[in-house]
Amino acid sequence: MQGFGVDIGGSGIKGGLVDLEEGRLVGERVRIDTPQPARPEPVFDVVTEIVRSFDWTGRVGVTFPGVMKKGVAHTAANVDPSWIGTDVDAGLSGLIPGTVETLNDADAAGIAEMRFGAGRDRDGVVLMLTFGTGIGSALFVDGRLVPNTEFGHIQVDGEDGEHRAAASAREREDLSYPAWAKRVDRYLDVLEAGLWPDLIIVGGGVSRKAHKWVPLLSTRTPVVPALLQNTAGIVGAALAAAERPEAGHDPEPVGRT
Repeated sequence: MQGFGVDIGGSGIKGGLVDLEEGRLVGERVRIDTPQPARPEPVFDVVTEIVRSFDWTGRVGVTFPGVMKKGVAHTAANVDPSWIGTDVDAGLSGLIPGTVETLNDADAAGIAEMRFGAGRDRDGVVLMLTFGTGIGSALFVDGRLVPNTEFGHIQVDGEDGEHRAAASAREREDLSYPAWAKRVDRYLDVLEAGLWPDLIIVGGGVSRKAHKWVPLLSTRTPVVPALLQNTAGIVGAALAAAERPEAGHDPEPVGRT
């Protein structure tokens, strides 16, 4: 069974066909640079171009880097503020054949990791964190998603946690991995004090170099790198669209096979 997912990011918009049984891309993904400024209409045009390039007419899952409630964007911390209040579902549904399901980008990545990756078959409280321009988060309790957690914006020593601990902070300040790991450690300490998770999965591009910083962390909670890496958003979006529950029915836990 196949699905289709599109992952909207600050620098690029990626999409492709997904094998929903194995959690992998079918063929190559298509990536197009995100229009700048990244306002809704030009981004909608790029998403439409990607979907049409595959001649896909079924359900489409689309991620957005902000809080998504019933298809509407409520935050836009790292993209153009004109997204706030935009009905993303409606905007895309008018351009793309088939049903559109939108969700937070970190939630999508977490769904993929819980079904096919590092969180597979894990019970308890599992926290997925994506380190990039900001810090995205996805929280699961016994395999069920608690959406739109936005833990990147928790206060750590008087400022947003992502301001000091995101991957962009390491690049911006030219920090070594050991120096940056100390900041991540402090950020995780604050999260642990409030959540007491059983497992933390770290994703984003920096997860490819997990061996340089994850072993330096001193947190109580086991920390493991994400397995799907850059495909997680596309896979999770496609999965969310394909398994969208009908009204009145609760979704099954995502971390089950």
